[in-house]
Amino acid sequence: MELDEIIITRTIVDRFYQKFLDNLEMEVAIVGGGPSGLVAGYFLSQAGKKVALYERKLSVGGGMWGGGMLFNEIVVQEAALPLLEEFGIRYRKYRENYYSADSIEAVSALTYRSVQAGLAVFNCMSAEDVLMRPDRVMGLVLNWSPVEMAGLHVDPLCIRSRFVIDATGHAAEVVRVVQKKVPGRLNTPSGQVEGEQSMWSDRAEALTLENTKEVYPGLYVAGMAANSTFGGPRMGPIFGGMLLSGQKVARELLARL
Repeated sequence: MELDEIIITRTIVDRFYQKFLDNLEMEVAIVGGGPSGLVAGYFLSQAGKKVALYERKLSVGGGMWGGGMLFNEIVVQEAALPLLEEFGIRYRKYRENYYSADSIEAVSALTYRSVQAGLAVFNCMSAEDVLMRPDRVMGLVLNWSPVEMAGLHVDPLCIRSRFVIDATGHAAEVVRVVQKKVPGRLNTPSGQVEGEQSMWSDRAEALTLENTKEVYPGLYVAGMAANSTFGGPRMGPIFGGMLLSGQKVARELLARL
């Protein structure tokens, strides 16, 4: 049977817009497709919740692809091994409490299992603002990342969600947007984004989990965005805390949904 280019185009347009329309209102919107965002999306979707993830880049995975300085291996501590096993990611013991995994396999497995669980992923979309009503975040204002990069004056569109997770990594982009709207009212010691500290892997891994929480009504932080928001140090290419952070934020939201 002959293939028709117009039908190919129609298929893509119809299917994409149906997916987008199906996710205009949801229970949780995740900004950032790194490991913490993917893990959160997996557990929430697996529990039957309606969840979408928005990633500004063409590919999800955040900084995990490059391992450490483009050596595509990552390190995970023992506490996070059950999560590697949950996603079917193979690992090898290097020494006590140090395990390595192939970063390409890790990102691929996280992505595949999350989407299979029901997570809707929209790549090349940026959250340029949030929907807010008095004293609560209740959605996102979205635009195409290439529009943002080109500096074009194109008005955005919106989605509504009961909760938003900022999993944007070091930048903590969603939290910083909220900070501008309600200065001094974040759930941090100063009421503002504290900013990340210099690398201290051991402390950072513990604080990544501790700092994974609601920072403003309706807005949670996870992964490196949590440490950046609450003033924790960065951790480098060890990813156990990131994975556990995604699991923790999913559990907290499931208890509230």
